Amino acid sequence: MGEKVEQTEFSREDRTRYRQKIRRSLDVFATMLREARFEFERPLTGMEIELNLIDDNADPAMRNAEVLGAIADPDFQTELGQFNIEINLPPRRLAGDDFAELERGLRASLNQAERRARAAGAHMVTIGILPTLRREHLTGEALTVNPRYQLLNEQIFAARGEDLDIRIDGVDRLAVTTDTIAPEAACTSTQFHLQVSPAEFAAYWNAAQAIAGVQLALGANSPLLLGRELWRETRIPLFEQATDTRSEEIQAQGVRPRVWFGERWITSVFDLFEENVRYFPALLPICDVDDPADILERGDIPELSELRLHNGTVYRWNRPIYAVVNGRPHLRVENRVLPAGPTVADTMANAAFYYGLTRSLAEAERPLWTQMSFRAAEENFHNCARHGIDATVFWPGHGTLPVTELVLRRLLPQASEGLDRWGVSPAQRDRLLGIIEQRCLTHRNGASWQVNTLHGLEAQGHDRQHALHEMLRRYLPLMHENIPVHEWPVTK
Repeated sequence: MGEKVEQTEFSREDRTRYRQKIRRSLDVFATMLREARFEFERPLTGMEIELNLIDDNADPAMRNAEVLGAIADPDFQTELGQFNIEINLPPRRLAGDDFAELERGLRASLNQAERRARAAGAHMVTIGILPTLRREHLTGEALTVNPRYQLLNEQIFAARGEDLDIRIDGVDRLAVTTDTIAPEAACTSTQFHLQVSPAEFAAYWNAAQAIAGVQLALGANSPLLLGRELWRETRIPLFEQATDTRSEEIQAQGVRPRVWFGERWITSVFDLFEENVRYFPALLPICDVDDPADILERGDIPELSELRLHNGTVYRWNRPIYAVVNGRPHLRVENRVLPAGPTVADTMANAAFYYGLTRSLAEAERPLWTQMSFRAAEENFHNCARHGIDATVFWPGHGTLPVTELVLRRLLPQASEGLDRWGVSPAQRDRLLGIIEQRCLTHRNGASWQVNTLHGLEAQGHDRQHALHEMLRRYLPLMHENIPVHEWPVTK
């Protein structure tokens, strides 16, 4: 999200030129799909994890520039808020004991980064939303000093023409008005990438959409915002609202939101890029000088920079990615559903469940999405965000049932089968899916632990703000010990 931009003001001519260029890029992309010019013989996976920074008092630390300078590792980058950073893990294959190697490497990188962050007066936390955030932490001054973030902020509010109201009704109610996109910085996520062929893309994207609600139920870790207990995965409604370019009147007309679940199953990756161009005006109408058609005609691979930049400003929960690496283009599904944390072990379990289940569903003889309406998948998504591991879902052949029952009876065996197809070792398969199984049996994930601990502290006489800080202080050592969250003790 933090790519550099040079142009910061746009004329009407810029927007017209951009529209023409992006439509030309879409035509070139269609040609490339027809001619099968993509690399997919060695499918790779990747991962990004967004992190929060806190000080010794467990309050947000607005120090990402200093922390990144201390870490001095190109795998770590800025994010939207000054209390955010991100780690990008290099792509790799899924086979054998790669999950164990990835987990060891990630823990080593985070441990080293944490040691260096302490020298800059900060600590790193993998959590969906920092429970100690207050209104004063979510102002324009909290945005990272990066022209792209400032430009996005200006363009979103120029499109809206008015301040932004955020309204979330959960266990408690939250109503705030903001003149900046800084509340989006409260949302820190884990993103799974999966490289697929053009022919397989639709099946994998549809599968990812179908299980998005289940992912949220199992992995929820964002129940608290600005002192309020809201949804079990409050990131979802917060992100949907914090970047909404639509006024109330535009919403009433049925204009699509930029944070979008979607509205239909697809038959090609082209469907998604075409929807982006057709439905969403440019936020950053920046054109390069190259003609993608000329580049393709002479036998080279176009970057399609306008199409990619535009795609980066449409915030699908499962986003299509076009990229060129070492002169070879490829396609990826970017799964953006889950929050960060609680532990590296939990993150690896979430990854194993996702990669295994999507492969099993994508290769099924009778696709799940031929038996399930898209609206049902979207309803599952928001219901699971609201209720977390206690949610009920609709599933073909089962009707409406508790999500934990669905996972235990149906989805874990399918995820296991999918991991076998990836070539994951049985020991790693059973270890990681066993974490998911235990979450279902104990009904405990990050969100339920946070809420139960908060309530226990309040029952002991702590006020809400003190209890939030104390809960986060207890969260930190358990996170560092890498004990799966279903084993964490809860304050009674």
